Amino acid sequence: MSTELQRYSLNGETMGSRYSALFFANDGIDTDEIGHALAHAVARVDQQMSTWKPDSDLNRINAAAEQEWVTVPKELITVLSAALRVSQQSSGAFDLALGDLVDTWGFGPGKPNVFEPVLATELPRAHFCSNAGLVVDSLHNQVRKRQPLKLDLNGIAKGFGVDELARCLEGFGVTRYLVGIDGEMRARGVKADGRCWAVALEKPSRGVREVMGVMELSDAAIATSGDYRHWVEVAGQSYSHTMNPATGAPLSNLVAAVTVVAASCMLADAWATALMVLGQTEGPRLAQERGMDALFILRDAEQFTEISIVGGQLQTL
Repeated sequence: MSTELQRYSLNGETMGSRYSALFFANDGIDTDEIGHALAHAVARVDQQMSTWKPDSDLNRINAAAEQEWVTVPKELITVLSAALRVSQQSSGAFDLALGDLVDTWGFGPGKPNVFEPVLATELPRAHFCSNAGLVVDSLHNQVRKRQPLKLDLNGIAKGFGVDELARCLEGFGVTRYLVGIDGEMRARGVKADGRCWAVALEKPSRGVREVMGVMELSDAAIATSGDYRHWVEVAGQSYSHTMNPATGAPLSNLVAAVTVVAASCMLADAWATALMVLGQTEGPRLAQERGMDALFILRDAEQFTEISIVGGQLQTL
């Protein structure tokens, strides 16, 4: 077998988007076997965590009665446990118990139910939160609801799916790769020429895809949460798909996008959402307090302003 590293690229459909795996390995590696394993890895995540699949493990939890223990796969336990930790550490800015709101606003599998008469009155606030209403038993891989919660993992499941792609490649001995689902990416090592992996950061403009900048990545993951990919218009007003647990309505602040770099894509994904919900003041403050790497893009009309935090330190641009 040749010792010269070859470049390989595999991709496919998953979670309403596409996954990709770009990696360097020895010539002759079985790409058919790796491709099958990658597809199986993301399909397993989707089957466990999708709100769109009626028979998913997440929807089994949603359909269960209060106080009923539901046995679920260990991967789902991992994601639920991480989500609850981020929720606690962000003072509830990241919350899984927003499935009803997501459906109401037309971003989930349920029928949209927001029209002008509804907007003319105060929207109902979220009555329950996952921290208070969900119990996760990691020892026995069981979950129960204390309250009638409808869980939604769209703010963390794709990130976990990317981590599963990474684990899959590493199982084949691949140590130089860039894997991703949509805009969530994870990298290990460097390319064959010794350069870091280049990841494009998208300009948060609705209806147009433009590159705003490029970030070099190695042995880290990156995820972005923004208001420019998915939104609805009601009575001439645009509403983001990201829900604010504090108001029970779509997010409304100056933050157009937040990009987070972390050790795992699952955590980068969840924290990007949490920091976006916290807004232009509390988001950067918490990112600094926690020693995070985060980039905030603020929108004022068609002008964008950046707030960059590296290792918890505010950077002067």
